[in-house]
Amino acid sequence: MRWDPARAARAYADGRWVRQTLADALQQAARQTPERVLLVDGEQRIDCRSLHRQASALAQALLARTSPGSVVSFMLPNWHEAAVIYLGATLAGMAVNPILPSLRDRELQFILQDVDSRLVFIPASFRQQDHVAMLGRVVAQIDNPPEVVVLRGDAGAHTPYEALLRHPGRAPLPAVDPDAVRMILYTSGTTGRPKGVLHTHNTLHALACQLGEHWHIAPGDRFLVPSPIGHIGGSIYVFEAPLLLGSTAVLMERWDADEAVQRMQAEGCTHMAGATPFLEQLLAAAKRAGTRLPRLKVFICGGASVPPSLIRQATEYFDQAIVTRVYGSTEVPVTTVGATRPGETGFAADTDGRGGYAELKLVSHGSAPAGEGEVHARGPQMLVGYLHPEDEDGAFDTEGYFRTGDLARLADDTWLVVTGRAKDIIIRNGENISPKEVEDLLVGHPQIAEIAIVGLPDARTGERACAVIVPRTGPGPDVSGLRDYLKALGVASFKAPEQVVIRESLPKNDAGKVLKHQLRASLKD
Repeated sequence: MRWDPARAARAYADGRWVRQTLADALQQAARQTPERVLLVDGEQRIDCRSLHRQASALAQALLARTSPGSVVSFMLPNWHEAAVIYLGATLAGMAVNPILPSLRDRELQFILQDVDSRLVFIPASFRQQDHVAMLGRVVAQIDNPPEVVVLRGDAGAHTPYEALLRHPGRAPLPAVDPDAVRMILYTSGTTGRPKGVLHTHNTLHALACQLGEHWHIAPGDRFLVPSPIGHIGGSIYVFEAPLLLGSTAVLMERWDADEAVQRMQAEGCTHMAGATPFLEQLLAAAKRAGTRLPRLKVFICGGASVPPSLIRQATEYFDQAIVTRVYGSTEVPVTTVGATRPGETGFAADTDGRGGYAELKLVSHGSAPAGEGEVHARGPQMLVGYLHPEDEDGAFDTEGYFRTGDLARLADDTWLVVTGRAKDIIIRNGENISPKEVEDLLVGHPQIAEIAIVGLPDARTGERACAVIVPRTGPGPDVSGLRDYLKALGVASFKAPEQVVIRESLPKNDAGKVLKHQLRASLKD
């Protein structure tokens, strides 16, 4: 951990870090408001009493298998059981490791080995993927594999979730340190290797408190959550906010805009957050249904390429709601909180918002035009380090600010406007894709001599991945050929390029580095 005593002292003095943990909040909620609904999962409604009972039983089962401080992974859709696992691990003093269900053999094996996971919870199947078979293949390749626990289906040779809870035991629960690592989330890095981001109970507490303060979340409010719980955003709305802010999470296991409108109306949803495609499709579906979603108070839109026109259209149509752009990362979640105060509507569309709890500064960067700089950020919601110290090389400046790798300028000395990236990352449908990771795999394709993958603007997904290929022989592979090649390597399908451009050569500097900015400019033209 990167422990900074001065930062900790400030956070405690400001009340953004506290001595209590989410385990304390769960126990208190079960005593004081046992029937308050925390989660809505289809027809199931999980109240405080039920969640505490199930999480306590799971904590006992976990302690019977491994020790406090161990890592528990889950690779689940937006199901209520994920909250049971998250809170059960919390009660047991363990760290949780959410994993996206869209990942496949290669990525999953890396994460489980890297974090030394002791248990991993999976669906029997999801979106036509046999997770039971996949985990069988994966754990066979790991020297010290985790126990695989299967939900909602035949577990095969693995452990059924119900069996785990059958005889939980009665071990005393450990005292939980609010400054201990609570969550490890993997994020795509420019090095091509995913990096484990460390968050504590308190960094996540500060994040939840920031949302409550700046996004007008009051007790009784309801969040529609289609964003994956394997991301920091989805996780905070489902696991933290209901207990810390008094909200309810309405879960969607797969996105469907028409269904989302129906659920928002039926459940009286007041908040939603998502990348550009979510807002575009929700707006279109609401118009089809003839509703302006009058209960909606706030829509938070983040990720790459949020068109100002979309924010204006949604603000005009959802006339009772604040619709605003925000900016952040797994490392410094919700770096900006958008423009949510009265009179800030213009800044909601044309900027990425102002800082909330985060301190921001722009630092001159060689690739940035005059007036722009790399965004450096720090705050009580910032990560406390990476799992591997070597991943911190160049990640922080001398004052402890996280170097985001994003370029921006300031409007009116207050409002951040992100203009591009110094780091090579593609953000598609809110998912981070490391071009280097995919390039390193595709360069082994027998028809490819050289390859460079760049992100291009896309009206539907924010960005799309374009593979610029110098063929080794013949015409070179097409999109489907690249997709099939990556699938055979066990790579998640969302990482596959969506466009192929064939070139005789790639532009390079004198040192042989591919000049991706020239490629992007030529492809945009």
